[in-house]
Amino acid sequence: MVITDFLERNARLYGNEIALVEINPSEDRDHAATWREANLVEAASPDAPYRREITWQEFDRRANRFANLLLSRGVKSGTKVGILMMNCLEYLPIYFGILKAGCLAVPMNFRYSSDEIQYCLDLADVEILVFGPEFVSRMNEIVNDIPKTKLLFFVGKNGPDYTEDCIHLMGFCSTMAPPVALDENDYAAIYFSSGTTGFPKAILHRHKALVCSCMTEQKHHGQGRDDVFLCIPPLYHTGAKMHWFGSLIAGSKAVLLRGNKPKWILRAVTEERCTIVWLLVPWAQDILDAIDSGEVDLQHYMLEQWRLMHIGAQPVPPSLISRWKKVFPNHQYDTNYGLSESLGPGCVHLGVENISKVGAIGKPGYLWEAKVVNGNGDEVQGEEVGELIVHGPGVMDCYYKNPYATDEILKDGWLYTGDMAKVDSDGFIYLVDRKKDVIITGGENLYPVQIEDFLRAYDKIKDVAVIGLPDQRLGEIAAAIIEIKPDMTCTEEEITNFCLGMPRYKRPRKIIFDKVPRNPTGKIEKPALREKYCKGRLVEVQINS
Repeated sequence: MVITDFLERNARLYGNEIALVEINPSEDRDHAATWREANLVEAASPDAPYRREITWQEFDRRANRFANLLLSRGVKSGTKVGILMMNCLEYLPIYFGILKAGCLAVPMNFRYSSDEIQYCLDLADVEILVFGPEFVSRMNEIVNDIPKTKLLFFVGKNGPDYTEDCIHLMGFCSTMAPPVALDENDYAAIYFSSGTTGFPKAILHRHKALVCSCMTEQKHHGQGRDDVFLCIPPLYHTGAKMHWFGSLIAGSKAVLLRGNKPKWILRAVTEERCTIVWLLVPWAQDILDAIDSGEVDLQHYMLEQWRLMHIGAQPVPPSLISRWKKVFPNHQYDTNYGLSESLGPGCVHLGVENISKVGAIGKPGYLWEAKVVNGNGDEVQGEEVGELIVHGPGVMDCYYKNPYATDEILKDGWLYTGDMAKVDSDGFIYLVDRKKDVIITGGENLYPVQIEDFLRAYDKIKDVAVIGLPDQRLGEIAAAIIEIKPDMTCTEEEITNFCLGMPRYKRPRKIIFDKVPRNPTGKIEKPALREKYCKGRLVEVQINS
């Protein structure tokens, strides 16, 4: 079985039912649709968001049209096709069209600079790039360096003269499935690592890994035909797409929301009757803060059908979930752990039945194995800290064109995650920190996540990141970058007094009040923080030890 089989099944069985909805609150509702046949739903109120929808049958037809467009250009099996687009109705049909043509989909981060776009195109041997209007200025900077043999398709109106109009050309292509035989062992996609340690690495996956993600996600969250999934994170990211795969296998509706403001999220849940929402930590925090401040009044929303809130992509502070359950006591909660190298979420997950274990990432997911090992690769004993490794059908094939990096992370079929973890007596795994983020101060190992979780419990703190700074005497010291909630003030003395509740050696030696930067998937950009503060560009306040 390959992932496109699910789409074709849904088109056959549920053809007239809604598959995807796009809501763009920042757009005027009279904004013209990119797809000529798009359905613009009239709204009762003048401030209603811009909304489009497609059925499963139309989804499949559009995927077929794009596949046939690619084949008309002579693509061969294994051709790499890049996607550089924001979340929209066009994204997933193009993604599936690439697969149906026997090509490899290469989704790209919408935050890439022009240099990073060029680097990834070259690294992944991309021969065709599909991009949207948001990227014209960046493409203009590098187009003269892109070989003329590469095809550049534009999705939108009035594209640059060096592109071809993708949607117009698709209109001349057949809606029938292309005559391309696919196998689960065929290569399907190249995803990119987050690039937090430099330029990204290209991660090569087969069709069977995509199917694994599909089955694991649906098994964990039990998506049924009546569920509606609200997807907010970017679709280039494995987490967003693989959570949506649960809707794909169930044949149920999903909503693509282009924005993450609390009012937009709650309105989408209300109007689309969403039952499952995947949030990143900052967005969940923003919703709770908006409720606490009175900016959001829950009485204005219909949320009783919302059954599951789950979070992934980063460690989840237990204090956040405690607050969430007080506001939404009837919500099921799950956290999912995964990497792009294991094709998204699910190789470890908590499980909705294990709310008593909040703080853990859980146990090995459906179809997965996991264990915690020491530097020799031997499983650790008791609650000793070691490196988390995982094994399953979603593990990457390799880092494309990088055998050295592949050998570092793949050993005997096991993926070495680089995350430090421990296992409790019940077999639940707890993340301690990234291997490269561990701070060694005076011979003691400090795990920043533990300090961050402690500090987030202080009611004035919106977000916090702990990093190591060089110290002549101790080697490194822990510095806490603290972002205070809006309209609040906080002093060094308050933080110092609160930190007295931690063991002495764990207390941060420096406090920096500033905004905590996060990438589109919610991960703290610690390399950027280290570069910023090690260069002393901010005044740092010394805390007496």
